[in-house]
Amino acid sequence: MTVTHPTFRFARPLLGMAILAGLAGAASARQAQLLPQQLRITDAAIHADHATYEATQGRIQALNDGGRPIRDYHLSKAQCWLDVSFHEYSRNDRSDFPQAALGESERLIIGMEQGARPLPTDTPLVNNAKYLRDDLWQRLRVLHGTPGFACAAQQVACGEVELVHAGNEFNQQQWRHSKPYIQIAEELVNDAEALARQCDVAPAAVTAPGPLVANVLFEFDRDGYRDIRTYSLESVDRALASMAGEKLQLQGITLVGHADRMQGRGFDANQSLSERRARTVRELLIGRGIDPAKVRYEYRGDTQQVQQCDGVRPRAALLECLLPNRRVEVRFEVAR
Repeated sequence: MTVTHPTFRFARPLLGMAILAGLAGAASARQAQLLPQQLRITDAAIHADHATYEATQGRIQALNDGGRPIRDYHLSKAQCWLDVSFHEYSRNDRSDFPQAALGESERLIIGMEQGARPLPTDTPLVNNAKYLRDDLWQRLRVLHGTPGFACAAQQVACGEVELVHAGNEFNQQQWRHSKPYIQIAEELVNDAEALARQCDVAPAAVTAPGPLVANVLFEFDRDGYRDIRTYSLESVDRALASMAGEKLQLQGITLVGHADRMQGRGFDANQSLSERRARTVRELLIGRGIDPAKVRYEYRGDTQQVQQCDGVRPRAALLECLLPNRRVEVRFEVAR
């Protein structure tokens, strides 16, 4: 079986035909090392680095050929670290990120080659990547402890790597460049939770499915229906579609309103603003056929920021970066 990048919705064919077509099996256990940035100026230098990527890909191929499935958490994570390394290398990233991500891939490869137990599950913020979207990190941590993790391991592994990738892009070029990778990570988290819920585990291990989570996002200092970012409503509709497709019974909905920090932490205006946003989403759900008796809401003002955006300038960029904080978290509590 040929190892390729995990095939989910936002996956990128990062290694390209030059690497995937040229696999020659497992390479030796030498350290995967790219040439220094100042030497990446000739065809020969670039060819040498591509050979390093090809050899590393070959080692992943050999592990798969030896019986480790593609859906395995550590094999998937090694592949995704390799992919983001090559992605940034091909975009001429002159920071230490391509080498650091490649090093994480090889760290896992060596452990698997040597049969180490247990293998690491940590996800280092390589190249001092910014820690972004604590809410997504928390959802990934929860998945590690669920019976359905075996079915979702591939998406969990790559979601963690993409969050680090996004944090590296944030440091380099701020929110505009990190946003696409945050979106990839968010999709991976949603996919992982769905796969974990649907996982065919032993009856003794079956537990109540976790909540389906959606986030409705608002424009700065706004709380009406017309002030919602339209695309964020898709997460609500996907959750409703998942309930129908998985034949889940809705037990209740908790809406948690939030505001960004622009008015100052704990400022009363932000408390009121987050409450109004939660009320708006409640009416929206009722309009979608949800029983009002099943909807409750609470509001947290600016006390739970999931994205800090320290140092982002100018103001327009800061407001856009803070968008995930201007949210109503919609938690659909379900049962089978």
